[in-house]
Amino acid sequence: MAVTFHDLGSDAGLKKLDEYLLPRSYISGYQASKDDIIVHSSLPKPPSPQYVNVSRWYNHIDALLRISGVSAEGCGVVVEGSAPVTEAVATPPVEDSKAAAAEEDDDDDVDLFGEETEEEKKAAEERAAAMKAKAKKKESGKSSVLLDVKPWDDETDMKKLEEAVRGVQMEGLLWGACKF
Repeated sequence: MAVTFHDLGSDAGLKKLDEYLLPRSYISGYQASKDDIIVHSSLPKPPSPQYVNVSRWYNHIDALLRISGVSAEGCGVVVEGSAPVTEAVATPPVEDSKAAAAEEDDDDDVDLFGEETEEEKKAAEERAAAMKAKAKKKESGKSSVLLDVKPWDDETDMKKLEEAVRGVQMEGLLWGACKF
């Protein structure tokens, strides 16, 4: 689907592009493509704010070209009435722009993804040691279980039943008081 735009340097050409971009974010598809680069480079100057959609699109593509470039293929776009655009309008490689951004940013005060400093390491070790000491001081949890035993009938010998129940022995099991 090749889209054709005529003379983007004139008001009529910008108006047609503005109407075309009203329901769209890009010239073709759902991400910036080479079609966007072709149309962007065909504009002789940044569009007037009068053309809201073209101005929004132009600023967005301009920012993408400065930051990371555009790698998606386009569907094909033709811009008539302007200088022909060749493949020399390639975007800068992503690695180069990231390296340039890293060189520009020499802000060592905030290290979001860096390693811990010696002070932070010491504080972390102290916290870990405190947690270990706290864990060692803890005794195992104790549970209290109330066992309610009901006889089948009123003729059951409750003393023998208590002896049978207390006959159950397990590690850590302590029998408490009994109430009839």
